[in-house]
Amino acid sequence: MYNSTQRLLILDADGTTIDAFSAIETAFARHGLVIGDEARFQKRHNLLKYLGGLKEFPSIIRKNLRKNSRTRLVESLTSVYREEATLYEGIPALIRELIAAPDIVVGMVTRNITNEPLETLRQLFLRHDIDINELDFLVHIPLSEKKTAQFRAIREQFGINPARAYICGDEHKDFTAAVNTGMHPFMVSYGFEDHDRLTAKFDVPAEVISRTSTELCARVRHALDLAGDASGSRTRTAAR
Repeated sequence: MYNSTQRLLILDADGTTIDAFSAIETAFARHGLVIGDEARFQKRHNLLKYLGGLKEFPSIIRKNLRKNSRTRLVESLTSVYREEATLYEGIPALIRELIAAPDIVVGMVTRNITNEPLETLRQLFLRHDIDINELDFLVHIPLSEKKTAQFRAIREQFGINPARAYICGDEHKDFTAAVNTGMHPFMVSYGFEDHDRLTAKFDVPAEVISRTSTELCARVRHALDLAGDASGSRTRTAAR
């Protein structure tokens, strides 16, 4: 029925592996703009996260919806991501372990809104000693598209049983996309949506949610039988 006995792990970029809040906060600060604390930031949705929050900063919204102002903001965000942004604690070592595991297909999906987002991620991950070309795939999903179709396409591309497939995400839409494609969701509540929002509003089971990146790494290692930190890597041909 399936062409492969390998397991699949799809990593979400912003808010799951990358500390997006700190990067966005820094980029806004360069323009004299304040996005508020992380708890309030998590309550905003979609592009409002990047534009400051409609209810709290209406004047900022008007300013940054102007083409030139938004262009400058995205340029700053691109610079911050490429030169300063960090991965959450423990994530770099986990990714290196996943890359080194011969029976795991691992890659990343992103909605990153910086200029040339795949190049942005290449530079960011390289600063953490990770070559994204060693991933099996790296896919940029436009904000207008749902993740469900992309998750299914990735799984089918590698011929992997959905019962052996996993995703890591930080928003309820990641959970829904995982369930709708038969994959197991590893959810986190330190990204764009907090624990209460995920559980109370969207009925995401608390049992699949990690509150910290350290907890996520432990869950993934346990589920995928990873022993611990791996310094080695293997060369892969990245699928686009």
